[in-house]
Amino acid sequence: MFNLTPAAAQQIQQAAQASGALEMALRVAAKKDADGEMQYGMGFDDPNDEDLKLELEGVAVVINGESQELLLDTVLDFVELHPGEFNFIFIPTSPPSCGSGSIGTGGCGSTGCGGGGCGSQGTTH
Repeated sequence: MFNLTPAAAQQIQQAAQASGALEMALRVAAKKDADGEMQYGMGFDDPNDEDLKLELEGVAVVINGESQELLLDTVLDFVELHPGEFNFIFIPTSPPSCGSGSIGTGGCGSTGCGGGGCGSQGTTH
Protein backbone atom coordinates (compact mmCIF):
# COMPACT_ATOMS: atom_id res chain seq x y z
CA MET A 1 0.00 0.00 0.00
CA PHE A 2 1.19 3.53 -0.78
CA ASN A 3 2.10 5.62 2.25
CA LEU A 4 3.66 8.94 3.16
CA THR A 5 5.74 10.10 6.07
CA PRO A 6 4.70 12.75 8.59
CA ALA A 7 7.36 15.09 7.11
CA ALA A 8 5.85 14.71 3.62
CA ALA A 9 2.32 15.18 4.97
CA GLN A 10 3.29 18.39 6.74
CA GLN A 11 4.91 19.82 3.61
CA ILE A 12 1.92 18.83 1.44
CA GLN A 13 -0.52 20.46 3.89
CA GLN A 14 1.55 23.66 3.89
CA ALA A 15 1.59 23.71 0.07
CA ALA A 16 -2.17 23.09 -0.09
CA GLN A 17 -2.79 26.01 2.23
CA ALA A 18 -0.40 28.31 0.36
CA SER A 19 -1.93 27.49 -3.02
CA GLY A 20 -5.59 27.49 -1.94
CA ALA A 21 -5.95 23.74 -2.58
CA LEU A 22 -7.15 22.70 0.89
CA GLU A 23 -10.30 21.11 -0.55
CA MET A 24 -8.39 19.10 -3.15
CA ALA A 25 -6.65 15.74 -2.90
CA LEU A 26 -3.02 15.00 -3.65
CA ARG A 27 -2.91 12.98 -6.86
CA VAL A 28 0.11 10.69 -7.04
CA ALA A 29 1.06 8.93 -10.27
CA ALA A 30 3.77 6.63 -11.56
CA LYS A 31 4.70 5.09 -14.89
CA LYS A 32 7.54 3.07 -16.34
CA ASP A 33 9.38 4.46 -19.33
CA ALA A 34 10.29 2.25 -22.27
CA ASP A 35 13.74 1.78 -20.72
CA GLY A 36 12.20 0.60 -17.42
CA GLU A 37 12.88 3.76 -15.40
CA MET A 38 10.12 4.83 -13.02
CA GLN A 39 8.70 8.31 -13.41
CA TYR A 40 6.69 9.89 -10.58
CA GLY A 41 4.38 12.86 -10.47
CA MET A 42 2.08 14.55 -8.01
CA GLY A 43 -0.16 17.56 -7.76
CA PHE A 44 -3.45 18.72 -6.30
CA ASP A 45 -6.52 17.45 -8.11
CA ASP A 46 -10.18 16.53 -7.68
CA PRO A 47 -10.81 12.78 -7.20
CA ASN A 48 -12.43 10.70 -9.95
CA ASP A 49 -14.87 7.87 -9.24
CA GLU A 50 -12.37 5.21 -10.35
CA ASP A 51 -9.47 6.54 -8.23
CA LEU A 52 -8.15 4.74 -5.18
CA LYS A 53 -8.85 7.16 -2.32
CA LEU A 54 -6.64 7.14 0.78
CA GLU A 55 -6.45 9.27 3.91
CA LEU A 56 -2.79 9.27 5.00
CA GLU A 57 -1.39 11.38 7.83
CA GLY A 58 -4.30 13.80 7.42
CA VAL A 59 -3.80 14.14 3.64
CA ALA A 60 -6.39 12.99 1.10
CA VAL A 61 -4.48 11.02 -1.57
CA VAL A 62 -5.86 9.71 -4.87
CA ILE A 63 -4.20 7.27 -7.26
CA ASN A 64 -5.54 6.30 -10.69
CA GLY A 65 -5.85 2.66 -11.74
CA GLU A 66 -2.73 2.56 -13.91
CA SER A 67 -0.52 3.89 -11.12
CA GLN A 68 -1.86 1.76 -8.26
CA GLU A 69 0.30 -1.30 -8.91
CA LEU A 70 3.42 0.79 -9.58
CA LEU A 71 2.97 2.68 -6.29
CA LEU A 72 2.26 -0.42 -4.23
CA ASP A 73 4.71 -0.55 -1.29
CA THR A 74 6.04 2.94 -2.04
CA VAL A 75 6.56 5.67 0.55
CA LEU A 76 6.61 9.39 -0.21
CA ASP A 77 9.01 11.29 2.03
CA PHE A 78 10.31 14.86 2.31
CA VAL A 79 14.01 14.91 3.13
CA GLU A 80 17.14 17.02 3.06
CA LEU A 81 19.11 15.58 0.12
CA HIS A 82 22.00 18.02 0.47
CA PRO A 83 22.57 20.70 3.12
CA GLY A 84 19.70 23.16 2.78
CA GLU A 85 18.13 21.28 -0.18
CA PHE A 86 14.83 19.64 0.75
CA ASN A 87 12.83 17.59 -1.69
CA PHE A 88 10.22 14.87 -2.04
CA ILE A 89 11.43 11.35 -2.72
CA PHE A 90 9.53 8.20 -3.65
CA ILE A 91 10.97 5.15 -1.89
CA PRO A 92 9.92 1.65 -2.95
CA THR A 93 9.89 -0.49 0.20
CA SER A 94 10.23 -3.61 -1.91
CA PRO A 95 12.80 -3.24 -4.68
CA PRO A 96 11.39 -2.97 -8.20
CA SER A 97 12.61 -5.47 -10.74
CA CYS A 98 14.67 -2.83 -12.55
CA GLY A 99 16.65 -1.39 -9.62
CA SER A 100 17.03 -0.91 -5.92
CA GLY A 101 15.43 2.47 -5.26
CA SER A 102 13.98 5.61 -6.73
CA ILE A 103 14.26 9.27 -6.01
CA GLY A 104 11.62 11.79 -7.06
CA THR A 105 12.60 15.36 -7.61
CA GLY A 106 9.36 17.22 -7.63
CA GLY A 107 6.91 19.18 -5.63
CA CYS A 108 3.18 19.59 -5.47
CA GLY A 109 0.67 22.25 -6.28
CA SER A 110 0.93 25.33 -8.39
CA THR A 111 3.25 27.07 -5.96
CA GLY A 112 5.49 24.04 -5.51
CA CYS A 113 6.69 22.68 -2.23
CA GLY A 114 10.10 21.18 -2.52
CA GLY A 115 11.94 22.34 -5.57
CA GLY A 116 9.65 21.28 -8.41
CA GLY A 117 6.15 21.33 -9.74
CA CYS A 118 3.43 19.03 -10.93
CA GLY A 119 4.53 16.18 -13.13
CA SER A 120 7.78 15.78 -11.27
CA GLN A 121 9.92 12.86 -12.28
CA GLY A 122 11.94 10.28 -10.47
CA THR A 123 14.96 8.30 -11.47
CA THR A 124 15.82 4.71 -10.75
CA HIS A 125 19.23 3.91 -9.32
